[in-house]
Order: sequence, then structure tokens, then C-alpha cells
Amino acid sequence: MDVSNALGEFLRARRALVRPEDVGLRGGGIRRVPGLRREEVALLAGISSDYYLRLEQGRDRNPSAQVLRSVARVLRLDAGATAHLLALARPPAAAPEAPDAVPASVRGLIDGWTRNPAYVQNRYADALAVNRLATALSPNYAPGVNLLRAVFLDPAERALRRDWEELTEEGVAVLRGAVGPDLDGPRLRELVAELSAASERFRQLWERHDVRPRRGRLSRLRHPEVGDLDLHSNKLSIDGTDGLTLVVFHAEPGSPSEERLEALGAPATAP
Repeated sequence: MDVSNALGEFLRARRALVRPEDVGLRGGGIRRVPGLRREEVALLAGISSDYYLRLEQGRDRNPSAQVLRSVARVLRLDAGATAHLLALARPPAAAPEAPDAVPASVRGLIDGWTRNPAYVQNRYADALAVNRLATALSPNYAPGVNLLRAVFLDPAERALRRDWEELTEEGVAVLRGAVGPDLDGPRLRELVAELSAASERFRQLWERHDVRPRRGRLSRLRHPEVGDLDLHSNKLSIDGTDGLTLVVFHAEPGSPSEERLEALGAPATAP
């Protein structure tokens, strides 16, 4: 992870994912690497090839927003990835990482929920506070567990996830979106190094530089006790914290998943 040239690394990774035919160019000829050539990006963005080369090499540290938006258009970046590109060009000053402190009111709120699994995580997907029904869904929903590490490295967690391929792709892209240009923090470097060494899939996904916002999704589980569960999740930012998110699951009313979720929670709610 080259934090000294995060902008150039992002541009190279995203350029490799765009086919010539995607942007109206003929795809013939021998190409040493996949995706667009630098000069093709420059031509379509309306800038010189030399200037684009300087961007990728990290020799221009202050590109204009207009230039970056033109490049983003050529690279077919969505709004979230474009915002990420703009942020990489203006990285924040280094600052010590703030401790993760879950407000007591939020802890009390999720502990009182007996029908909705819920947990709080930080931007690195470390679980910080968890209610009993969430732990009944997966033992990895526990304080101190990194959920991204569990999904990639724990075979039981992979077996639980019917949507493992989709979940892992989204999880890595959300991590990039959450940390933004702050790629030099020790917590992130440690996590990325560990997962890159232990998981080929993580390494490949991280090198793609996909960026997504944290948003709700449909989680498809195969629970060893109650069977298949389709659970919607809502992901809510917690005001007054440094990037903490409250994740709450629910099943469609009257669905088999609702019945199975209630059965899973019954031991925990019995007097």
C-alpha cells in the first residue's frame, strides 16, 4: 500500500478496469496491461499525456478539481469514487486516531432490543458493542472482533454467508470509502497487511480500489440452528463519534425469516 502516492495508485488501479470499448475506443492491438493506456485517458480527459503521467507518478500534488472530475468521467467513476478521488488529492494532515467510545445511551438502546440483532462498529469494521440476538446470529458479533477479518478468514463465517462473494467485495470497498485518504494509520496498515497476506481474495479486491459508501443491504445467511435467513440491515451514523456506525437487522414482517429470527432469539428472551 503506497501511501506516499495514494492518488496515483488509485488512478492506475481504476484505469486498468476500463476497457477501450467502454469509452468509445477501438480495442484492437496488443496491450501489455489491461484497461486504458495513459495517453487514452489523457486524450479523453482533455489534458496532456505528460500531465496525466505526472498525476500517476505523484509529481503533481495539487491538481485542480476540474481536471480530476474530467479524469473521473473517463474512468467511469460514480459519485462516491469521484469524491474519494478528490479527497486523495488533498489528504488531511496526520492526526492521532481517536479512541472508539460507544455512547452509553446507544449501548442501552441495543441491549433493550430483543427482536432486532444490532451492533456498533468503527470505520475498520471492529465490533465495539453487540446485543445478544446479534451474537446468536454469529459468534463473531462480539466486542473486539474485526468483522472483515472474520468474513475473510473464519471458515464458519464463510459457511454462514450465502452471499459471501458479494459481501466480501462490498466490505473491502466500504473500508476504502470509510478511511478515505487517511491510509497511513497504524490500525489500517496492520489490518490490510494481515488480510493481504492471509487472503488472496482480499488482496485482489483491495488492489481494485473500489469505493462504496456504507449503506443498508440484504444479508442472506444459512444459520446452523434455524436455517436460511434473509435480513435487511440499516446502517446509521452515530452523531458525536469518530465514524461509528449502528447496524440494525430486521426481517420482513410475516416472513419465514421473521419466524426463524424469533426462534433464534427465544432462549435469550426467556425469563
